[in-house]
Amino acid sequence: MDLNDGAWLDRMYNNRALVPEHEEHFARWRRDSERARAENECVLDVPYGPSKLQTLDVFPAQRARAQTVVFIHGGYWRSLDKSDHSFIAPTFQEAGACVVIPNYDLCPAVTIPEITLQMVRALAWTWKNAPTYGGDPRQITVIGHSAGGHLAAMMLCCDWQRADPELPSDVVGKALSISGLYDLEPVRHTPMLRESLRLTEADALRASPAFLPPPQAATLYTVAGADESPEFLRQNTLIRDAWGSECVEVCEALPGLNHFNVLEALVQPGHPLQSMALELSWR
Repeated sequence: MDLNDGAWLDRMYNNRALVPEHEEHFARWRRDSERARAENECVLDVPYGPSKLQTLDVFPAQRARAQTVVFIHGGYWRSLDKSDHSFIAPTFQEAGACVVIPNYDLCPAVTIPEITLQMVRALAWTWKNAPTYGGDPRQITVIGHSAGGHLAAMMLCCDWQRADPELPSDVVGKALSISGLYDLEPVRHTPMLRESLRLTEADALRASPAFLPPPQAATLYTVAGADESPEFLRQNTLIRDAWGSECVEVCEALPGLNHFNVLEALVQPGHPLQSMALELSWR
């Protein structure tokens, strides 16, 4: 890898260029998300932090003490919105879970470490408030896509009692990262991302899960689409190499999927990714 080869880095990390029909995926996500909010019980725009974007949507469980699934959206920490991802909720809500979908402030207004701390705040809110919506705070699974996959992995590394003394040490013990990013150093050098992310060398290091100690008593499933760029496939295997197979129990490249339709596979009945997510959430 040549971190000075900006053209190569852009080819590796510009997913929209790699998938020319990406706007069709976004339009489908928005359409299906509007339908999910219209047809399913939900509570929208609940604040969990002080800024305008620190809000979350909750799709309550139909019974008490249900599994709790938190989904974190992607967009390279600089775009997209929770409202684009409501379509994730019905699969898990219909299976009996309480689903929480947080927003977060976007770069360049904030840094990636600041976004990570916002997700810590959102998970703290979830642990404290899940019972109000039928969720069990002892059974939280975090699922994230792309930048959200990075944030999901980071939640496994959190010192929860340092973040909030009211929390237990094991708020999050299970995560599924879809097309996640675990080494932010090449991202820091990628021309198309450099100006908006404004990653420093120190921030890239402290926000790279692959360079953090493996979390104890935690489980990560990591997947990517087999049709994604070589760098996303490298990122996918890197975290298992770094954290080991005892923690990273699943590390797969899913055939026939790119950076966008891999997320759609999460809600496709019978797809191995959906089965994987349900198995992890209910284990």
